[in-house]
Amino acid sequence: MSSSVMPTPRRGGGQQPPAAVSTVGLRKSYGDRTVLDGIDLRIPAGTVFALLGPNGAGKTTTVQILSTLVSADGGQAQVAGHDVAASPDGVRAAIGVTGQFSAVDGLITGEENMLLMADLHHLSKAEGRRTAAELLERFDLTEAAKKPASTYSGGMKRRLDIAMTLVGAPRIIFLDEPTTGLDPRARHNMWQIIRELVSDGVTVFLTTQYLDEADELADRIAVLNEGKIVAEGSAEELKRLIPGGHVRLRFTDPSAYRSAASALREAARDDEALSLQIPSDGSQRELRSILDRLDTAGIEADELTVHTPDLDDVFFALTGTSTPSQIKEDVR
Repeated sequence: MSSSVMPTPRRGGGQQPPAAVSTVGLRKSYGDRTVLDGIDLRIPAGTVFALLGPNGAGKTTTVQILSTLVSADGGQAQVAGHDVAASPDGVRAAIGVTGQFSAVDGLITGEENMLLMADLHHLSKAEGRRTAAELLERFDLTEAAKKPASTYSGGMKRRLDIAMTLVGAPRIIFLDEPTTGLDPRARHNMWQIIRELVSDGVTVFLTTQYLDEADELADRIAVLNEGKIVAEGSAEELKRLIPGGHVRLRFTDPSAYRSAASALREAARDDEALSLQIPSDGSQRELRSILDRLDTAGIEADELTVHTPDLDDVFFALTGTSTPSQIKEDVR
């Protein structure tokens, strides 16, 4: 499958929630290199959106434009109801950004990092101390608050980084590869923090090099390749774009196995394992059709499993490159 695959259609029905972030025809070039070639996005408020793409696809450039760090060459973008080009101050007041590299100052304590951020947001001393204390407790950093941040583990620094981002109570947070370099336990702790943020109504725009992270967290995922959005949808919708899905039926009774093989002639047989494999996109409609055919023939399988391609398969098929977990994002 090539990069000409069109985005999957959005689910219909009901009124869509308001968009926290939207872009139309967003374009950006550096010299003669086109980084973004007219991308359209609509991210509902209170959701997690993940942007995936190979090295140099433009993920970080997209975050930089939406967070007003660089300007677009064309198209329109709105964040929290503010036009990025016309009202950058309004955008900045509504967002928080945590980049690939921690903004934590290791020379001062965790508490001092928090209070410094409170000063930058023009909070009063009392309000700054209250906010810092609440966030340090929320992110399980109270015991370490008086210690230099240079003594923190990678996971603690990431938690402090996000706590600092939350000082200004942003409604939209851009997380650019927030779990890079963390061990599995710290990654899972970060995932829980992200879920809690969303449950509080915060919108999270996530870029990640870990496909399982997008699969675990994101309500919607977009795949960016050669400056274009080549597919968009939920993780399950994206997996259905890729051939290779199948339903596997296993039997313990050889007679039932032979009868099922006769009823499902398109199935691939494994006579030794008494199992049948039927090509399927994993949809409820196809699964019901297979079960109805078995019911009509009076056959019951002992085990039924549905196999669908994972996001690694999707990523490779759409971009023709290695998966993000095998590469590093470049500066753009």
